[in-house]
Amino acid sequence: MKISDVRIRFVKKDESKLKAVASITIDDCFAVHDIKVIEGADGPFIAMPSRKTSDGEYRDIAHPLNSETREQIKQAIITTYKEELEKEE
Repeated sequence: MKISDVRIRFVKKDESKLKAVASITIDDCFAVHDIKVIEGADGPFIAMPSRKTSDGEYRDIAHPLNSETREQIKQAIITTYKEELEKEE
């Protein structure tokens, strides 16, 4: 699997832990939108797109099936997020 494109949209909410929303393209043929970039105690992390169920819980709409793929997606998004953040400053 190759992540062929990463796009970052910054969220301008003061005091919010949600910092940006990312979209990725996989192998130039499949896109995943609304991946959240959240500022945590140990730095930024990602949360996959989710939907609130009728019982109030959140369930992922799309997600990696193994930790290796999750790490690859995370690294691509966080690297691009930090590059775009430097451009903004």
